[in-house]
Amino acid sequence: MDVFETDRSFMRLAIEEAKKAKKLGEVPIGAVIIHDGNVIAQAHNLRETSQNAVTHAELSAIQEACQKLGSWRLEQTTLYVTLEPCPMCAGAILQSRIPRVVYGARDPKGGCVDSLYRLLNDPRFNHECDVTEGVLAEECGEMLSAFFKAIRERKKRQKKAASEIE
Repeated sequence: MDVFETDRSFMRLAIEEAKKAKKLGEVPIGAVIIHDGNVIAQAHNLRETSQNAVTHAELSAIQEACQKLGSWRLEQTTLYVTLEPCPMCAGAILQSRIPRVVYGARDPKGGCVDSLYRLLNDPRFNHECDVTEGVLAEECGEMLSAFFKAIRERKKRQKKAASEIE
């Protein structure tokens, strides 16, 4: 299997994690970490469920991978995530020395890999990542768009119902 197909295959696993988040009412973001061609960690957003600001998919996957490898250094791994990492997650990626990050959709409001900043490729840090963007981007982006559209529609219905009661 070539790199393109391998990336698509692992991104599909991240998408499955994102679907788990969606079922919980969480923002549908999923992450998978690969080491030597094998999945060593997989996670999805749990911020609403845990009421903990740091339970992003990437951070949970990094924590699991560190435990699995018995090291904070995640060298020779690849992180697959459905949405461009935020500044917190980008920082954790740098700190854990993940050499390669593959993401699906860009995040124009919070992405710190390409959209707002380029933290993973800033030569002022002591570590930089190889980044591949846009793998299954349409599918990743559509899942997020549909999730937020449903929230907006629900809020609109609630507002209408509240105004009819008054």
